[in-house]
Amino acid sequence: MEYVVVLITAPKAEAKEMAMTLVQEKLAACANIIDIVSSVYWWEGKIQNDEESLLILKTKQDMVDALIARTKQIHSYTVPEIIVLPIIKGNQDYLNWISESMVVLSQNNIQLSDVIA
Repeated sequence: MEYVVVLITAPKAEAKEMAMTLVQEKLAACANIIDIVSSVYWWEGKIQNDEESLLILKTKQDMVDALIARTKQIHSYTVPEIIVLPIIKGNQDYLNWISESMVVLSQNNIQLSDVIA
């Protein structure tokens, strides 16, 4: 298993910045954001019902530990949801693109401002 999907829930106000940071830092090749999901969960002995955003990230297995650590640094939740699922099979061209997208920018002499509009 070389590639994985990572699911992260976050407050809507944080989701885009979090996605940008994780992609910019080459911890993920891509981040999709589902703007609003309804979450029902136990927290501190009570059932909570909140609206959050769901980030769906695609990355390589060897980047997972760094991605989790960085997410915990930038996430406002005490216990952020970070779930990693294996990609068992997929479009090989897309999987290759994940690897190619995670090449360090400095190796290509590209400025982040050149790739983010």
